[in-house]
Amino acid sequence: MFRLLRTNSSDPGFCALIPHLDAALRANDGEEYDSFFIHHNKTDNIRHVVVAYENETPVGCGAIKEFEPGVMEVKRMFVPEAKRGNGIASAVLKELETWAAELGYHKCILETGTRQTEAVALYRKRGYDSIPKYGPYVDVATSVCFEKRLGK
Repeated sequence: MFRLLRTNSSDPGFCALIPHLDAALRANDGEEYDSFFIHHNKTDNIRHVVVAYENETPVGCGAIKEFEPGVMEVKRMFVPEAKRGNGIASAVLKELETWAAELGYHKCILETGTRQTEAVALYRKRGYDSIPKYGPYVDVATSVCFEKRLGK
């Protein structure tokens, strides 16, 4: 069983998971990760982070940050491979959506990669719809973007 903690980017569990997330993305995206994506995945000063803990061990995380008024962007979603299939990612994402709605936001958006097939499946399962690429991802061939209206 795991518990969810609302925190920020200074949480030790979040900080422990991020290098593993970066390594997984680097393995998937290769050189493109370090030359482009890493610049859009900064974790300093994120005020809204959810970490899943199993006992005292971090087993999943995700974050939201304001993209524009009324819209939160989902960032840094990760569950280690050994812990996948236990509903952790869905629970973290649901908690992020709930938190965003409580803060008065009406929509969440996100970007992931076409190579992150498990992530794409998760977002579709959780009710996210494909949208045109936005912001820095417009010209990135391997990017895919989604949105979900909160309360849906």
